[in-house]
Amino acid sequence: MLKDITIGQYFPGDSVIHKLDPRTKIIITFLFIVIIFFIRYYAGYGMILAFMLLTIYLSRIPFKFVLRGLKPLLFIIILTFLINIFFTPGDDVIVKLWFLTVTMEGLHQGVFMALRLIFLVSGTSLLTLTTSPIALTDGIELLLNPLRVIRFPAHELAMMMTIALRFIPTLLEETDKIMKAQMARGADFESGNLLQRAKALVPLLVPLFISAFRRADELAMAMEARCYRGGTNRTRMKILTLEFRDIAAFGVTLLLIAGVLLNTYL
Repeated sequence: MLKDITIGQYFPGDSVIHKLDPRTKIIITFLFIVIIFFIRYYAGYGMILAFMLLTIYLSRIPFKFVLRGLKPLLFIIILTFLINIFFTPGDDVIVKLWFLTVTMEGLHQGVFMALRLIFLVSGTSLLTLTTSPIALTDGIELLLNPLRVIRFPAHELAMMMTIALRFIPTLLEETDKIMKAQMARGADFESGNLLQRAKALVPLLVPLFISAFRRADELAMAMEARCYRGGTNRTRMKILTLEFRDIAAFGVTLLLIAGVLLNTYL
């Protein structure tokens, strides 16, 4: 289950999506997240699905790998779907079971919320899957550079965000190792109800926190040993420039936004 989490992982490749400027991908991801909340009809989600499939195809990332990232959130998606089905009021009643009433409005709302979660997770995962941590740091820093006028620590914030994303798969891998080591010593993480399984995970917290602090200390010492001094007078091996493919990506995204808005408000 832990290995199925794809957020924060980088899938190396040489596709057109990988070659996009990180600033382009960050802005498009932000616009993608915003436009999802404007959708009111199934046609809008059809456009989002087509956009996602096109992006996955151009990125050359296996479709199963993207779907695998949804597996850890399957319980949340199903729970969200059921809550919206049973607790959304409406006039068109489909079925009534004791105090639970399923309406057509609730069914639509449940499907919409489930699709929204699926597209949000998949879209944000594609950003980290196709962008290396270094490129992501540079992109975030350059986008935040105008805020330096008010002494905003753009480089430091970008570095923190990138390190946090990069540490997600590292900590998950460490958690998996600790779980296997404790299972070899007789620990049971799979039997019992949900509450009992949660209690069984408590002994993992102490070694996991110790490992996280140790890795953070090692990272800090490595950065100091290399004379890291933040973004002041820092040079880059690759200068980020917008190319034709970035303009084309913005064009496709604007077409998606225009299509969704026309479908929603016309």
